[in-house]
Amino acid sequence: MVIKSVRKRGRLSKTERLQQTERRFLGKSPMIKTSVKKMTKLAHQIAGKTIDDAIVQMRFSKKKAAIDVRKHLEYARDRAITERGMGLGEVEDRKGEEVKIETKDGKRLHITDQTQIYIDQAWVNRGPYGSAGIDYRARGRAYLLREPKTSVSVVLKEEATRVRLHEEREQKRKNRKVWTQLPDRPITAQRQYYCW
Repeated sequence: MVIKSVRKRGRLSKTERLQQTERRFLGKSPMIKTSVKKMTKLAHQIAGKTIDDAIVQMRFSKKKAAIDVRKHLEYARDRAITERGMGLGEVEDRKGEEVKIETKDGKRLHITDQTQIYIDQAWVNRGPYGSAGIDYRARGRAYLLREPKTSVSVVLKEEATRVRLHEEREQKRKNRKVWTQLPDRPITAQRQYYCW
């Protein structure tokens, strides 16, 4: 680390500077007895939502694995609050001002608390298969049943990150050059016929 800092003369890259200023928490759940295909539906459902909305979604979901996902989200939220100090805007009086933003996929959001926790990413990891059972089939055959196990990982961030990304997109949109037509000028260095 010392050599790396000497090589860069103490300058931080953009990602390193953002890691120091913005809070982030990665939580990986224990293995849940379900398949990747079923768990992916739940991961897509909670990605991009605030942590409280995601917990409500899992509470009213009819999927069996939603119970374990909800427990993991509550656990990840509590760990993010205690370990990283996320979501404490009202307590520490650092809520920030109310902002209306647009996400990358075009959704418009009204943010009142910039320290509120949201799920930035959610993905599914395949785990080891459990104990094999026997599935007796016709003609005296027997197949092995394998119990799949899956875990879900979530990256929790504060709404201040979404506000920053919105401002960067808006600034990039403002800096874009306007298309102008090329000036009319006579064509030079052209012949009427091919030169074979």
